[in-house]
Amino acid sequence: MADEAKWYILHTYSGYENKVASSIEMAVENKVANDLMKVVENRNKQDLIQNVLIPTVKNTVTKDNGTTEEIDEKLYPGYVFVKMIKTNESWQMCRTIRGVTGFVGPESKPTPLSEAEVMRLEKTAPAKTEVAFEVGDSVVIKEGVLENFEGTISEIDTEAKTAVVNITNMFGESTPTTVELSAIRKNS
Repeated sequence: MADEAKWYILHTYSGYENKVASSIEMAVENKVANDLMKVVENRNKQDLIQNVLIPTVKNTVTKDNGTTEEIDEKLYPGYVFVKMIKTNESWQMCRTIRGVTGFVGPESKPTPLSEAEVMRLEKTAPAKTEVAFEVGDSVVIKEGVLENFEGTISEIDTEAKTAVVNITNMFGESTPTTVELSAIRKNS
């Protein structure tokens, strides 16, 4: 029976992905005592749902004070991947969980993905760095040879985690300088 399990995508309300995933996992572990779960349990169908996945990627976020923090960002906000054997019981169990708006597929009918598609979705996700800076922001360099110099951001490279800052030197000339995002802070 495990051979029949396929990946499906549930559409959820924004921000409900984790709640939906934990509700499904709790239902599978028989921690939810509702009439539907009793029906599934009585028919020995606990193995209908085999895996629940919310694809995430680690991103580095630079805060206003210059500190960096790694966060898990959802690759597909509003979606939860479920590996299940599609039966009326499993479909109904997932569909009736609070926060679920339906399955992805024509007329909200579950359309399976292949394992290769799921793996490809995880691998092709863009790894990006979010920054608290924008082009045009006035910043202060907080470390290195140019410590305490002020300038304006003219370019941001999130992949390299750098910014081009136009620093005005003592002669009044603007010099573009590439600095690490972690080495600057917004000028207050």
